[in-house]
Amino acid sequence: MLKNSFQQLNGKQKNSEGNFLPRTSIGVKLLKNSKIKNKTVLLRVDFNLPTADGKVLSDEDYRVKSALPTIKFLLKDGNKIILVSHLGRPNGEWHKAYSLKPLIGHLEDIIGEKINFIEDDIRELKNINCDKICLLENIRFYKEEENNNKKFAEKLASFADIFVNDAFSVCHRAHASVEAITEFLPSFVGLSLAKEIDILDKALKNPAHPVTVIIGGLKAETKVRVIGNFLPKADFIILGGVVANTILSVKGEEVGRSIISPEVIPAIKKMKVANIKLTVPVDVVVSKDLDGASGATAVQIGSVSRDDIILDIGGRSVDLFCSLIRESKTIIWNGPMGRADMEIFSNGTKAIAGAISKSGAYSIVGGGDTIAAISKMGILDKFSYISTGGGAMLEYLAENKLPGIEALK
Repeated sequence: MLKNSFQQLNGKQKNSEGNFLPRTSIGVKLLKNSKIKNKTVLLRVDFNLPTADGKVLSDEDYRVKSALPTIKFLLKDGNKIILVSHLGRPNGEWHKAYSLKPLIGHLEDIIGEKINFIEDDIRELKNINCDKICLLENIRFYKEEENNNKKFAEKLASFADIFVNDAFSVCHRAHASVEAITEFLPSFVGLSLAKEIDILDKALKNPAHPVTVIIGGLKAETKVRVIGNFLPKADFIILGGVVANTILSVKGEEVGRSIISPEVIPAIKKMKVANIKLTVPVDVVVSKDLDGASGATAVQIGSVSRDDIILDIGGRSVDLFCSLIRESKTIIWNGPMGRADMEIFSNGTKAIAGAISKSGAYSIVGGGDTIAAISKMGILDKFSYISTGGGAMLEYLAENKLPGIEALK
């Protein structure tokens, strides 16, 4: 194993030729600066692709395409690749609906290589015969994965000489194929992951102003930490979704039966909800039910009734938000403005997406629901950078330590 040719010398790593391995500013080893040849590489990717009727929805395969540079980089030097990915949340049990097998044909078309699919239980295998590229079955079929089990990670490591993490989207997870694996193999940062780190670092430390952060969607806890982190850095913070609902509630506005996050209220109060940088909706689209069966009505904030559910932003809010977007030079967006998966409640999200795409600002977009919305609009290529991570992007922007990145140091 190549891991035997790596030695810890004064806290620095040397390769088998005795050359020090370059690291980024955060202290990780970069694949692009390495000399890995004729080895078997365990490559952690995120091929968590949406499927329908056993087929991949090809307009949402940006995560596969983001891994292509790393795959091509490794293949040109005669390496063999064992791809490791998850799909959904099968909770440590085998489910046909979460099998990676239906993805094979689609992956072969994109990568341009034959892929061997390994269906066997890897815990029972002594070795894996990989001609060029092989793909293991959903790593989350093993309960040991999410438990970050070291024996499982060691078994996984036994099939390869090198580990490369190119899956930013799971770096906030302390899982066996993300964190524990690094204890058993020389480990590197893939090209996509390195690019993600660099871009988010620049957004945090040296963005072009005015900077606008747009936060929407359902999950509030991490997003509130991001807002708190950007209050001294951003020029405008635009809010929709559950975070906006919660702030409106804290301000004493009626939000009816809309979803709020009571657990983040103390943090919101500390931020001072009257902060001039925090821009919340001035009007909203409401319904009496989540599926819009009773129709959708635009109302001003202050006119929401006790049985209303806020499911989108209104026209005046769209105008306000878009006016700030047009002034911006850097935009970071995570989370739709409402229930954008339903056409009746998607107008706000579409308007924001359109405004960003035409703004000329450097735009970073992350989060599955957000990307699904702009993908459906056919404007993915109009944004400067599409982050492969949703939760991971938020954790990074909140400047929290990500286990998957920390383990690579």
